Amino acid sequence: MNMISLEQWRALVGVVDNGSYMQAANSLGKSQSSISYAIGQIEERLRVTLFTIEGRKAVLSNEGRALYLRAKQLLAEAGRIEKMASELSRGHEVELLLAVDILFPADMLVGALKSFVAIQPATRLEIHETAVTGAMDLLKKGRVDMAIAPEVPDGFLGEQIMNVRFLPVAAPSHPLHQLDSIMLDDLRNHHHLIIRDNSENRNDQGAWNVSENRIIFSQISTAIEAARSGLGFSWYAETLIEDELTTGKLKVLPLAERAYRSAELFLIFRDVAGACPGVKILANLLREQALQTTDTVQS
Repeated sequence: MNMISLEQWRALVGVVDNGSYMQAANSLGKSQSSISYAIGQIEERLRVTLFTIEGRKAVLSNEGRALYLRAKQLLAEAGRIEKMASELSRGHEVELLLAVDILFPADMLVGALKSFVAIQPATRLEIHETAVTGAMDLLKKGRVDMAIAPEVPDGFLGEQIMNVRFLPVAAPSHPLHQLDSIMLDDLRNHHHLIIRDNSENRNDQGAWNVSENRIIFSQISTAIEAARSGLGFSWYAETLIEDELTTGKLKVLPLAERAYRSAELFLIFRDVAGACPGVKILANLLREQALQTTDTVQS
């Protein structure tokens, strides 16, 4: 059986969408006879009747409607393939992999991604959300094209993209809030809630661990919920607990020393010199998001 060409399917869709052979011909830049011939070829090769005549009007048959709907899908997919081929010819990637530390605000990440897909809709994106050294681990192993991480691994170049402040917090009902001033020794009698390092060579014995009574979580949302419930205390990134602070579900502890801590986040390329256009575009969008947030805070 001879295959039906895309042009012939396009003729069928054109006739249905435009309402007549003449208007389809005008829309597609073809002659009316070429449109009629394309429809005839489909009917002949598939042995179906696409249209029935009702009065002076050609109406889709049941078979014609089924084929029309499939043809629409086929043409849409063909258009996507052509767009992808065009982007690839301009050096755009088929896939882009990004590791992002959970300290980077989700709304900023999503904002950058929305802008990116508007520019390169055919590029697949895979986002690895990581904690502690997870992003650096993926970067060193060559599993991502770019990372936002709290440190720059040896052998890589990174640029500071934002500063994150950490606040010591606990639920208002937690016993620590009964003290007027808290020393580090006071913390050691309570549970310290910690986010697990999700790299393969993880180390959960960080410098911020101030109590042997540790509860380690793999998900930040669960760790924050634990704090809200009064289970323990922790230092959480201010960007992650804004709602809890606003609603009073978490309250800053009155620590007398080492109260506030901060960490830098860095934008790091796997290969700065060889970074493809899509990587550079996404990097610029992430920078813009971080800059807008910084400007908002300063104003």
